Amino acid sequence: MAMVIGRHRAALRENTWQGEGGVRYNGINFRFVRLGHAWPSDLSFNAVENHPMTPLSRRRFTLMALSAPFTLLGADIARADLIETMLSRAHLPEYPDELWVLVDDRDATLTVYRGNAQLERFAPISLGRGGARTQRTRGDNATPLGEFRVNRFNRESDWHIFIGIDYPTPSHARMALESGIYTQQDYDDYFDYYRRRGHPPQQTALGGFIGIHGIGKGDPDIHSRFHWTQGCVAVTDAQIERLAELIDIGTRVVIR
Repeated sequence: MAMVIGRHRAALRENTWQGEGGVRYNGINFRFVRLGHAWPSDLSFNAVENHPMTPLSRRRFTLMALSAPFTLLGADIARADLIETMLSRAHLPEYPDELWVLVDDRDATLTVYRGNAQLERFAPISLGRGGARTQRTRGDNATPLGEFRVNRFNRESDWHIFIGIDYPTPSHARMALESGIYTQQDYDDYFDYYRRRGHPPQQTALGGFIGIHGIGKGDPDIHSRFHWTQGCVAVTDAQIERLAELIDIGTRVVIR
């Protein structure tokens, strides 16, 4: 695949810091810790080709979340879902003229903003046929909720244009460890890969290759009626062309 990966790396560096013993991502410190050690206090694609699709009726319901809150390691009380906590403030611009994207599962919309001003709004869009949730796993066909950054473009995709995001983020990795989806070794390997490569691994238990793409070789009629992807956000080919004109490497994408 022809990917544009190297453009505007400064935009990514502003939001991801990597150093010995940890990673800082979107203002949150993540340390490389072993089970039983204290956590830092500042909590703060995949439409897979050539697979049959089982259409489901378009969802019109509130955001899906984990069935129960998790307990932070070393803590005695249950805390709210880390991703849900981040999403509670992620729907606002980080600075007045920020160009950012909001994907709303409940309304099946994708909106591009400049600060608080709406530039484009696409509807209906399609998300994963397995729903949308904060904690997805490989093969569940769910769209991950959270706050992401655009980190690649593929203009030779079977889906017309593919705009990749940096899922799974450190927040998703930490939730996976706490919920038992990741072992401690998985968690350590995640951050080791991230530190060496500058982007998250795509072949762990959390899956990967998530992004925003067009219909391409898909069926426009199915797109207009159902959520059909295996975890990505799908828009029409004309809409993905317009989106690719507006955003770039480092653009913030909120999926809620």
